[in-house]
Amino acid sequence: MFDRWCVWDVLPDSRRRRWSLEPFESVGPLRFGMRPDDATDSLGGIAQNPQLLTRAASTQGRCGTVRGDCSELGLTLYYGREERLRGISVDALRGPQVFADGAATVGRVPSELERWMVDRSEIREPFAELFYLNPGEPGSRSLGMAICVQRAEDRLLTRPVFLPAEAMNAPSMFLPSEAWTIS
Repeated sequence: MFDRWCVWDVLPDSRRRRWSLEPFESVGPLRFGMRPDDATDSLGGIAQNPQLLTRAASTQGRCGTVRGDCSELGLTLYYGREERLRGISVDALRGPQVFADGAATVGRVPSELERWMVDRSEIREPFAELFYLNPGEPGSRSLGMAICVQRAEDRLLTRPVFLPAEAMNAPSMFLPSEAWTIS
């Protein structure tokens, strides 16, 4: 029989890996610009099956042609045509807890994390810090982070997507559309 609780269970922070964001450089052991083999090696010590790679044709002018799924760690990795890491999506239910400027970004109430981002933006250049994706999900240009959402039963929780500096001119066009969709 199907056990619905296993589908929606949210891993508590005490059981999540704790990673730090170095904006535009790295998320935990993953560094932007890595090749898939290097990312697999960096995750190999913490996951039995670090990533399953899927190659896809470029769509709508987006460059994401290789996707690495690491369901064991709650990660989806996006590589460009040159097969360099260009995006990291962290699962709200199972992914590591990623800290940005001391704030937890994964599995949070979206409005609370957005409020933190808005408050943080007040000490930065006006109108240059925040961006919004089509469904109204906020992002931070100085952190290289978009806060997408993921369903957990009747709640929505934050599912951050981390990006390198070159994505900040047009974040929504930098990765395939699947990276931004509500799960």
